[in-house]
Amino acid sequence: MTKNINIRKATTPDIPVIKILAEETWEPTYSSILSKEQIDYMFDVIYKEEALQKQMQAGQTFLLLYEQDKPVGFASFSVKDQDEHIFKLNKIYLLPACQGKGYGKLLLGAVEEEVKAQGAHMLDLNVNRYNKAKDFYKRCGYYVYQQEDIPIGPYWMNDYIMRKIF
Repeated sequence: MTKNINIRKATTPDIPVIKILAEETWEPTYSSILSKEQIDYMFDVIYKEEALQKQMQAGQTFLLLYEQDKPVGFASFSVKDQDEHIFKLNKIYLLPACQGKGYGKLLLGAVEEEVKAQGAHMLDLNVNRYNKAKDFYKRCGYYVYQQEDIPIGPYWMNDYIMRKIF
């Protein structure tokens, strides 16, 4: 990592920063594949400050990526199946202006190192079947493991589950 990039674990006082980053990344990420109503509904369910606090309390670890002391991205992960040593990448987002700089690969690599240090043999993630990020994950060594349709309120997430084995 260059000296201008820093990744650190987030804590409860960082929740407002995570929310702001989510506000700046969600619409550009999903506007071409989900309706505005679905984006707004899901954002409200996932990124209210109380929801983020519950996610942290339930075991999600959040990482923040900084470029020259400015937060530009975040990721979160948690244990998916303790017995099988499977972890899950729950979220990974970068500000649109910071995409294409290799930061996604750095942030994903930081998550992979964290979960391996905690005993992970595999890391799973969900990606919308129409999200171009699927190609990024393939380049990083993930493969489509299965697909699933997840109800979220009145909407559906049509996802691939991608997996990387360590």
